[in-house]
Amino acid sequence: MRVMVLVKATEDSETGIMPEPDLLEAMGRFNEELVQAGIMLSGDGLKPSKLGKRIAFDGAARRVIDGPFAATRELVAGYWIWQVKDMDEAVAWVKRCPNPMPGPSEIEIRPLYEMEDFADIL
Repeated sequence: MRVMVLVKATEDSETGIMPEPDLLEAMGRFNEELVQAGIMLSGDGLKPSKLGKRIAFDGAARRVIDGPFAATRELVAGYWIWQVKDMDEAVAWVKRCPNPMPGPSEIEIRPLYEMEDFADIL
């Protein structure tokens, strides 16, 4: 099963404060463990939402919305795509992760759709 692991943004990440070197090293070690275990398919950090854009759809109309975006705790600061056997394995790996932010933070795990999920309608 593939999952997307979402590192939620914080006020620090949204202001562009870079992690301390010791946190970068700890996350690098964790990422290497994921790679060696065959779990990590991809992953990256995202720049603050002030540098982003959203495109709002309404029928044929498109509207571009410039960042920054409100509700910091709902934004994503980074992500991984993992291949795991089940959600329990994903949770176990996230519990081993260093805290990705200098203060309180959250990581969300969401399963990705696979082609077999659409078998009944294709």
